[in-house]
Amino acid sequence: MTLAKIVYASMTGNTEEIADIVAEALENLDIEVEINECTQVDPEDFEDADICVIATYTYGDGELPDEIVDFYEELQEIDLSGKTYGVCGSGDTFYDEFCKSVDDFDAVFTKIGATKGADSVKVDLAAEEEDIQNLEAFAKKLAEAVK
Repeated sequence: MTLAKIVYASMTGNTEEIADIVAEALENLDIEVEINECTQVDPEDFEDADICVIATYTYGDGELPDEIVDFYEELQEIDLSGKTYGVCGSGDTFYDEFCKSVDDFDAVFTKIGATKGADSVKVDLAAEEEDIQNLEAFAKKLAEAVK
């Protein structure tokens, strides 16, 4: 069975909800899902997965959340060639660097050899109906990329 690992960072719960939406959509496509908060896992855990997903928020004006910085730095040290990835997350359009952390992780996955399975999804604060549809489509593209 195809395995997806989702790692998330969430302060207000918005990004955890985004991760849960993606997880449920993947499960509905008969993909096994493991979901963990970023301080509970290591980037090497992605080596066992077919699909690697990061869900992160962007703190302030474009900064990575403190709790995911170590994961981000360690991720750059591994090789994920042959893995499919996707990045999603939340931010606040009030700031100039809306969802910059999503873009930062996207660049790292490309650098370490992973293949982008779906375009990144950026959510303004909490996921609303259109965002949920976008996240479900994101999950579907990830699933199709590994079949």
